Formats: sequence, structure tokens, C-alpha cells
Amino acid sequence: MSTRPRIHIRLAGQAVQIAFGQRIAEHLRPPGTFYLQGDLGTGKTTLVRGVLRGLGHTGPVRSPTYTLLEPYPLDAMRLYHLDLYRLGDPEELEYLGLRDLLDDRSLLLVEWPERGRGVLPAPDATIRIEHAEEARRLDLTADSPGGSELVSRLREYRGNLEH
Repeated sequence: MSTRPRIHIRLAGQAVQIAFGQRIAEHLRPPGTFYLQGDLGTGKTTLVRGVLRGLGHTGPVRSPTYTLLEPYPLDAMRLYHLDLYRLGDPEELEYLGLRDLLDDRSLLLVEWPERGRGVLPAPDATIRIEHAEEARRLDLTADSPGGSELVSRLREYRGNLEH
């Protein structure tokens, strides 16, 4: 039985979390879907901010807690940041036009993906963030060949790697 490739990283502070998001961005290619899991306040949006900075976005990065979706048109792709915390029913994603967003130029970063179960596309990777005293523990697990490639490329990152 094979296990899915994964890495575990301890990120000490918001600046390091943003820097790791930028590192992730170096290896992202559309299309792709990435699930972001973790309790409130673990820094899911902070990680997205880092990814967007790494992709060249210089404007504000808002948490889509109330809007559910924030689009970010970039030069080579479109990134959609979804926060499904307030989603009442997965079928509401149809009203947001989720199917229209899914094309070969799109990346989806989805917070609280379990609330969109059955409607969201399968993830390429799942990123779980947990409180670890004053830091964060990030577990990135590949869910597709593209996710496996991402994990492989991020293994070289030595910013507080846990073993």
C-alpha cells in the first residue's frame, strides 16, 4: 500500500508563513485545486497572501469569509480564494458559478473545503495548518500527481523543517 507524499513544516511567525506561501507559489501551475484546513486563526488566509505575493499580486488580500469568493486575475492564471466557513449548503457553490471558474488557467485555494463536499473538485494537495505553541505546524499532503510534484519540490525548503 503506497502512502501519499507529504511534508511537515513548523513555521515560526506570520512572516515565515507568508514566505512559505511565496515558496509554494514558485511551483504552482494551473489548473489546480488546493484545500486549506485548520481552525479559525491558524493563518489560512495568511498563507494565501504569501501565495499571491509569490505570484506577483501587490494589492490587498482579503479573507472571503462573507463574500465566499475573492478572484485574483494574474498574468498567467486566475486564482480564486474561497472561504466556505459560512456556506450553508454545498449546492450554494453552483450559485457562485463555481463550474464557470474551472478551466485550464484557474487555481482554487479553498478554506473549509469540507463544507463544499460533493461539489468541489478533488484537491491536488491538502494543506492542514495547526497551532503549535507560538508557531504553526503545516502538513501538506499530495492528492494527485501534480500535488506529488509540489511536495517533492518543497522538500528542499529547510525553514524549520520537522522530521
